[in-house]
Amino acid sequence: MPTNNLDRFRIDPDEKFVLKNHDPAWAGGVFADLEKDDIKPKAREYLAERLKELDAAQEVLWASNSHSVLVIVQAMDAAGKDGVIKHVTRGLNPQGCVVHSFKQPSTEELDHSFLWRVMKVLPSRGSITLFNRSHYEDVLVVKVHPEWLDKSGLPPGERGDTFWKSRYDDINAFEKHLTNNGTMVLKFFLNVSKGEQRKRFLDRLDEPEKHWKFSAADVAERGHWDSYMSAYQSAIRATSTAEAPWYVVPADHKWVTRCIVAEVLTSSIRGRDLRYPEISREQREALGAAREALMAEG
Repeated sequence: MPTNNLDRFRIDPDEKFVLKNHDPAWAGGVFADLEKDDIKPKAREYLAERLKELDAAQEVLWASNSHSVLVIVQAMDAAGKDGVIKHVTRGLNPQGCVVHSFKQPSTEELDHSFLWRVMKVLPSRGSITLFNRSHYEDVLVVKVHPEWLDKSGLPPGERGDTFWKSRYDDINAFEKHLTNNGTMVLKFFLNVSKGEQRKRFLDRLDEPEKHWKFSAADVAERGHWDSYMSAYQSAIRATSTAEAPWYVVPADHKWVTRCIVAEVLTSSIRGRDLRYPEISREQREALGAAREALMAEG
């Protein structure tokens, strides 16, 4: 395990969560005492092992057809959301895995509740869906830019603490409904430092093949860093529940991040003690007859 206790990343509902107490550059557990250049190869090896376990866990999830998994990945730009999703899904059967990326809402989406666009793409039983950004954008980026609420057509009213608490309550009720109906909700905040984000932005600018990933708006949003950190702290504090927990994952070392997310996903599915469906006596007899027929061909 990256750590002897994955709970170190999980935010307890009763915890007075303080974001600055979580080190973005953490590399403990099996990575402790390694030189920086040694972390990546060790993590690559470790991740390969976890993905094998994840493949087995997904197979039982699919076969049992009683639960589904919703993975929510939120982060600042350049924190590694795409990389986490890319590497973790390598351990999944694509028939039972879907990825949805949420960008600026369309006119149709703005004409509905802020939860509407995610409701349409929730995972079916037996499957895993990963959200690259999610309904949390409406209590994060929209909270940092409250003027964007004007586009949503909401009834007039105050947009203060009561408004945002109402949105947190809506999210908690929504996710409680999902868990009541068999969907495991796992939420990850990839906690990158401001210094590491700057480095990654410069790397994108230095490499022509990465220019497509860079936007001048990214730098503009960086100017709101403190407001974003406050919004994340408030949202995580208000919506990390026993049923749908938040995991604050250190993101300055990409390979460490990927290992932790894969570990949490695998252990969460295994923790449900899912089983392969039991077959009836009639089915066993049919299997025996099929074996006899095949053996007779030989």
